[in-house]
Amino acid sequence: MNPSDREIWFLTGSQGLYGEETLRQVAEQSGRIAAVLAGAPGIAARVVQKPVLTDASAIRRVCLEANSDDRCVGLVAWMHTFSPAKMWIAGLDALRKPLLHLHTQSNVALPWATIDMDFMNLNQAAHGDREFGHIQSRLGVARKTVAGHVTDPVTVERVAAWVRAASARAELATLKVARFGDNMRDVAVTEGDKVEAQVRFGASVNTYGVNDLVEYVDSAGEAGVDDLVKEYQDTYRLAPELMAGGERHSSLRYAARIEAGLRAFLEEGGFGAFTTNFEDLGGLRQLPGLAVQRLMSQGYGFGGEGDWKTAVLLRALKVAADGLPGGTSFMEDYTYDLTPGGELILGAHMLEVCPTIASGTPSCEIHPLGIGNREDPVRLVFDAAPGPAVVVGLADLGDRFRLVANDIDVVPPVEPLPALPVARAVWRPRPDLRTSTESWLMAGGPHHTVLTTALTSEHLDDLAEMLRTELALIDGTTTPRQFRRDLRWNQVYHRLALGL
Repeated sequence: MNPSDREIWFLTGSQGLYGEETLRQVAEQSGRIAAVLAGAPGIAARVVQKPVLTDASAIRRVCLEANSDDRCVGLVAWMHTFSPAKMWIAGLDALRKPLLHLHTQSNVALPWATIDMDFMNLNQAAHGDREFGHIQSRLGVARKTVAGHVTDPVTVERVAAWVRAASARAELATLKVARFGDNMRDVAVTEGDKVEAQVRFGASVNTYGVNDLVEYVDSAGEAGVDDLVKEYQDTYRLAPELMAGGERHSSLRYAARIEAGLRAFLEEGGFGAFTTNFEDLGGLRQLPGLAVQRLMSQGYGFGGEGDWKTAVLLRALKVAADGLPGGTSFMEDYTYDLTPGGELILGAHMLEVCPTIASGTPSCEIHPLGIGNREDPVRLVFDAAPGPAVVVGLADLGDRFRLVANDIDVVPPVEPLPALPVARAVWRPRPDLRTSTESWLMAGGPHHTVLTTALTSEHLDDLAEMLRTELALIDGTTTPRQFRRDLRWNQVYHRLALGL
């Protein structure tokens, strides 16, 4: 779904007590607020203003319409005047789309010299929104609350983050994931309850034989392969042996054949994410590397070794990040630099890191791979661009899911890495490596993650709230003691919530 196809419905609450003239002013001022949001470049959806809501039946009807309209990814609600909250009970109880409570008002400054009771009756969001907030809390409605005028950039930025999270949540509701083979043998963290994932998130995860994919790869047309090879030559720094006439050019052509076949399989089946497993390659001659990297750069979710949870998470965050500067990639914590005062994490994977996080033009290379028992695979090699980022993983704890995230700073490698022929990222975790790793291990976070330089922890927090899924965030203020306490309280809350 393109951003222009997504809609955020803007709801304004009032009542008939104030008369038709006041309601006309409410509608006019509501339109101005909605127009500011609609014109904000950071709002990645169309803002659709709905008629002012003044009774319970209209409120319930618009909530039900939102549920059934696939274009609507969420609702923004503002109580312009006083909208008695009992009118909202049926609608909020029926609502299944994300909700943002915008606590704002029409004017920025008060016209002190001319304020009269007509002005007070019209401009009483400070009054009406408290009534609305109460009923949301009474009903246990999951929502985000944003206070401030819409001309304040901070207000718009917070709404924009929620819109992106709502778009990710909408994507999850219909996401199809293709697993080519099972997950890596004897690995615990890549296992998970696929039925519960569909209940909780909406994503449907199913397995396909690797040789089903091989049929698509083998039948890829030569013209399509030629086009991809030319695109590789135009886009990347191609190793000499992979160029036309080079001794490994046939390997590049086979990598292109994998990409063509894999894309055809995914497009034909309507899949938005997929997994591979080096232990189950069937008739494939190479472990897919270049193809996976390029498909990720075009928005597909991916998880290595059959890790469907990371594939689901990556696709959701790709949708949330669409159009933002920076990139979003499959990642794995690999090894540490424990030099005192300069501690760093080196992240990489066998092959599959997305070039959207690359610094500069990636190099397209071919090197041996010690696992998989296949031909040497083609891959893109690069360093990740420096800057603030977040790494986040999705873990299945048995009775529920948990998102574990860490605010980080991607930095250049301390020295060149000429002998490491894979894409990689080096980062400094916040608040420090010791606290970060101890907290991550306490939370049971996975070793496969999504690294994003496009999104922030606010996007993740909004998405977790929409999904009613725990987010354990490690940031610059985290201490292991407090983090352990938070995990224990979270465990109590989520177990009680599951029983309600």
